[in-house]
Amino acid sequence: MDFSYSPKVQEYQNRLLRFMEEFVYPNESFYEEQLNQQESRWSGVPKVMEELKAEAKKQGLWNLFLPKSEFGAGLNNVEYAPLCEIMGRSLIGPEVFNCNAPDTGNMEVLERYGTPIQKQQYLIPLLNGDIRSCFSMTEPDVASSDATNIKASIIRDGDEYVINARKWWSSGAGDPRCSFSILMGKTNPEAGRHEQQSMIIVPLNTPGVKIERMLPVFGYDHAPHGHGEITFTEVRVPLENMIWAEGKGFAIAQGRLGPGRIHHCMRLIGAAERALEELCKRVQNRKAFGNALAGQGVVREWIANSRIEIEQARLLTMKAAYMMDTVGNKVAKQEIAMIKVVAPSMALRVIDRAIQAFGAAGVSDDYTLAAQWANARTLRLADGPDEVHLAQLAKLELRKHDEASHVKS
Repeated sequence: MDFSYSPKVQEYQNRLLRFMEEFVYPNESFYEEQLNQQESRWSGVPKVMEELKAEAKKQGLWNLFLPKSEFGAGLNNVEYAPLCEIMGRSLIGPEVFNCNAPDTGNMEVLERYGTPIQKQQYLIPLLNGDIRSCFSMTEPDVASSDATNIKASIIRDGDEYVINARKWWSSGAGDPRCSFSILMGKTNPEAGRHEQQSMIIVPLNTPGVKIERMLPVFGYDHAPHGHGEITFTEVRVPLENMIWAEGKGFAIAQGRLGPGRIHHCMRLIGAAERALEELCKRVQNRKAFGNALAGQGVVREWIANSRIEIEQARLLTMKAAYMMDTVGNKVAKQEIAMIKVVAPSMALRVIDRAIQAFGAAGVSDDYTLAAQWANARTLRLADGPDEVHLAQLAKLELRKHDEASHVKS
């Protein structure tokens, strides 16, 4: 496995790093100011975001995430990983380059499984950054870590489907630009366990769709993006809104979540790198009890352990990306599961050390550390909690040794 960066990737890295320094970091606080100046934090999108997106598009730093497609930059996962890491250094960074979740996952679904009409109506506007979308899978009344538990009902009635569901943590639902949701529900509860579910496009302006509330994350509302609890009551959509076919929802989910999981990990490595940089700068410029914090043994251990842990997580991420590129997501499921456990926990430890070095300032909103910590903690749950991935990893490991014992006997 060769993880050296090609000239093409190095060029993208340099361009992204310059863009982040020149445009993104200086506008993080300005973005929040504009958000708070609105009538409501949910009433609009800060003007600076659209300006940043226009500049990124002009510079050709747009839709870098989409591999093997006429619509993206044509980068594979190994090539995209270091670029996604740079974007993840800022919580507003991914959207600037139109590489933000859940739109990236929805775009991959539509690009891979969508009909020509679906692509024209929903994919192209997403690729252009004209609209946003959300993904409605998790439900409050069942343990949604097991996707087969989902109760949302999708029933065919003539030339329409009728949807009844209660979903929550539909990220992006609060955005005034959010045009539609991709909803996962059951079309045939009597089919095989993994063939009951389907995915369907639901425009949010359809009668019967209601955003009940926006859910905060450790007190952060993530406006105007947000995370919605949505009810779908006798919602009717045309048959052509079905993605791929009835019963293919679980197969689509597996294809969608693989890239989504590793993208989260890439971004978390970027967040951890930035936290370590800020930690190092802070401890060299602050004194306590007559000595620079950087001279304290425990602080040096924080720095050394953080560097080790970041490098370990990055290597595992690159291995997973390499396997996704060479043997496919299904074969790479063990590596994807491992990095999905490792990366959030690593980022939490590194960011926590930085918060400790900053003292009271670290838990304030004067710096990005507290918000990044909250985001990293959430990602121990998103796209499957740690325990689900650990259970899968143990199962795969046991199976290998069971097969080995049969060979020996």
